[in-house]
Amino acid sequence: MEHILGQEWEIVPAGGATGEAFLAQHDKQRLFLKRNSSPFLAVLSAEGIVPKLVWTKRMENGDVISAQQWLEGRELKPHEMKQQIIAKLLGKIHRSGPLLRMLKRLGKSPLSPNQLLQSIEEELAPELKERPLINKSLSFLQAELQNVQYKEKVVCHCDVNHNNWLLTENNQLYLIDWDGAMIGDPAIDLGMLLYCYIPREEWDAWIKIYGLELSEHLLLRMKWYVLEQTLTSVQWYHTKLRFQEMENRVHYLEEIFKF
Repeated sequence: MEHILGQEWEIVPAGGATGEAFLAQHDKQRLFLKRNSSPFLAVLSAEGIVPKLVWTKRMENGDVISAQQWLEGRELKPHEMKQQIIAKLLGKIHRSGPLLRMLKRLGKSPLSPNQLLQSIEEELAPELKERPLINKSLSFLQAELQNVQYKEKVVCHCDVNHNNWLLTENNQLYLIDWDGAMIGDPAIDLGMLLYCYIPREEWDAWIKIYGLELSEHLLLRMKWYVLEQTLTSVQWYHTKLRFQEMENRVHYLEEIFKF
């Protein structure tokens, strides 16, 4: 990385699962560098959803390095996820034509509930399918499959937990870490956010700020996707032999059915 910016820059790993992100600093200048980030980043920057993209450079070996503004800030705390600004930014993302067009140009096909159900049926370990709560959840997904079809697909972040919301020192809010973005039903993001962070009695008001009415169909779709996501995480923890965390997710299935 040093040969891109010059020897006077200090470059250190920025953490993260991929090991492809770095912090570069020289005097008072600071940049966030990432290797082989998606061209999607440029549109996210232009839309004001992530910190400003400063430049991109293609290396001789074919790698593409992107540099973004490094902004001082912090991730949101769980109790802050109820704020109106969250609903408004998520609504802006889901209604963005440029984001949707770019993901389509990058070859992303709309994600259907049929695909998700088929995937979870194939991946769930046989011993997990025998557990009553998991069996009940899987039966719900199968029974409601035709009732959760929805034509208006949008760009979904697919991981809207509080750790991915960056609030800067000047109160600018960004949604970061877009590596898992997909085209799909907005209920994918809405269900995850509402079930995890918003008290049930506040859902109607929150969804209105987002830009929709809380219809029975939206409620059903959100429940369907939250169950699917939870079953996926159960299987993931099972594969990693992280059984206590797996049991926590199995227990959460029971909570979902209470809504």
